[in-house]
Order: sequence, then C-alpha cells, then structure tokens
Amino acid sequence: MKVLVDTCVWSKTLRHKSPDSEITDKIKELIRDGRIVIIGPIRQELLSGISDISQFNRLKDMLSAFEDITLESKHFIKAAEFSNICRQKGVQGSTIDFLICAVANIENLIIFTTDKDFENYKKYLPIKLL
Repeated sequence: MKVLVDTCVWSKTLRHKSPDSEITDKIKELIRDGRIVIIGPIRQELLSGISDISQFNRLKDMLSAFEDITLESKHFIKAAEFSNICRQKGVQGSTIDFLICAVANIENLIIFTTDKDFENYKKYLPIKLL
C-alpha cells in the first residue's frame, strides 16, 4: 500500500544536524519499496522558507522523484466533510491535516506522520496511520 508522508516526517528526516534515525530508516525502506506519494500542499510546506536557492533546488529535485497525487474537487469536499465530523466531536484540526486525511481515505493510502493530532482524527475518520 502506498504511503502519504506528512511534512513533519519529512522535516525530521531532512534535518542535516539531527535527523531522527528511526524515521529516516523507515523513509529509506519506503523509498526502496516505491511506496511514497506526495501532495502539492506538503511539497509547498517543505519548500517554503528555504532562502538558499541551491538548497531549494536540491530539495525540489529530490521531491520530484515521488508520485504526486493530483488533487480534485472530491478531495477538498471530503476534507471539508472530515473537518465538520471532527468539529462536531470537539476535535479541531488544520485545513491541510483534513486534506491529508481525505486524500488518504479516497486514494486508499496510509498516512505516515508524527503529528499526534492524527490519532484524534482516527477516532472519528476512516484513516490508516503507519
């Protein structure tokens, strides 16, 4: 099954000074197996704030190796639905978090995240976490 890797996981893997070795090993395994996919908003979050153009280009090129899920209206509608479900249960979340949940649900993906909010979403949404 393909895996949608969240921004927080990429950040922990790509940190040059202190990468998380357990997460980095899992990312390497997923890369070897060809299981990683990405969406535009995660790509944007990863590339935003990089002032060094050569570093920006290296990361852009590295990320281009991963399959990009094309977002459609159905993904955004499902994200709004998921947001409403969670809000009714008292669970708040970001627009991108619910978009990640929606894409994972519709495209039958597993979400790889270290963001604990996804554990709360999972109580009410049909998502799979790695």
